[in-house]
Amino acid sequence: MPHPPVRLTSMASCAGCAAKLPQQALAQILHGLPTLPDPRLLIGAATSDDAAVFRLDADRALVQTLDFFTPIVDDPLTYGRIAAANSLSDVYAMGGRPITAMNIVGMPDELDLSIVATILRGGAEKILEANCVLAGGHSIRIPEPVYGLSVTGLVHPDRIISNANAQPGDLLVLTKPLGTGIATTAIKRGICPDSLRDRAILSMQTLNLPGPDAANLGLVRAGTDITGFGLLGHLGSLCRQSHVTAEINASALPLLDPSVPDLASSGCFPGGSKSNAEFAAPWTDFTNTPDALRLVAADAQTSGGLLLAVHPDNLDALLALCQQHQTLAHSVIGRLIPPHPSLRIIVRPSLP
Repeated sequence: MPHPPVRLTSMASCAGCAAKLPQQALAQILHGLPTLPDPRLLIGAATSDDAAVFRLDADRALVQTLDFFTPIVDDPLTYGRIAAANSLSDVYAMGGRPITAMNIVGMPDELDLSIVATILRGGAEKILEANCVLAGGHSIRIPEPVYGLSVTGLVHPDRIISNANAQPGDLLVLTKPLGTGIATTAIKRGICPDSLRDRAILSMQTLNLPGPDAANLGLVRAGTDITGFGLLGHLGSLCRQSHVTAEINASALPLLDPSVPDLASSGCFPGGSKSNAEFAAPWTDFTNTPDALRLVAADAQTSGGLLLAVHPDNLDALLALCQQHQTLAHSVIGRLIPPHPSLRIIVRPSLP
């Protein structure tokens, strides 16, 4: 006998990357943890980068990450695809290529096993698309569904894309439109326009494939992917680690749909995005920027795009690479300037 449809999102207290702990809470938790110093650890937790990087030899380094979250959509196959794409993105953001992935599964007893299998099939499809090997996994019983991956990749130690090497004068390119947190909140409330729903699902399922090619070609100086801490949070970390300040052109921010700012203004704004806005407020200047775009800049993205810092001489080549990979956006959203005494990000309605 077929089982009635299950609304996966109704089983979760918060959805997707908006379920992340706030950045300020993470800083308190991680402070003072005992660690083993090792010169082979090229990038660790201290720089708030997308993944860890561990040197194997002169030509190879491991890129290691894991990510999982509660359902962001009700369809189990789509949920699996989105969660896997989001997990794989951290390796791409570091300039690496995924080589192995392992499932991270937590499911309630009342969820039918056929639904769990469909979630994992969605993830397996994305792993296969990434030309990556599914090597195993681990599962537990918990009250809310969670799914994601632990992913290992490879990168040349001299071609790592970190968040610490951006320079004043670099331009900022974003490869996916913003608004998935607002869109998925609207979906959960039953007020999301069909066009926005479809674009959000497409975006969240899309792999960030330009990352390793941009690294191998030496086109970018620094980068990150935009996920649960929003554009402000992830760009803020890049600015802190690179000792620069970002000027953002609010009118150039790519949006999933023209309805996104209005939905945000009407209160369709996830709790994680509110935490992002509060965290970024002390070091962000929004003078003359519309309130709705302020909310979009803080919106917690799930499986968002790459944010790449590129020297102007390499911009055309990077945009051509994005077009080759058919990225959903390839927008120049701002530039980097020498560090301001107190501001990491300056957002303006437009830039000269």
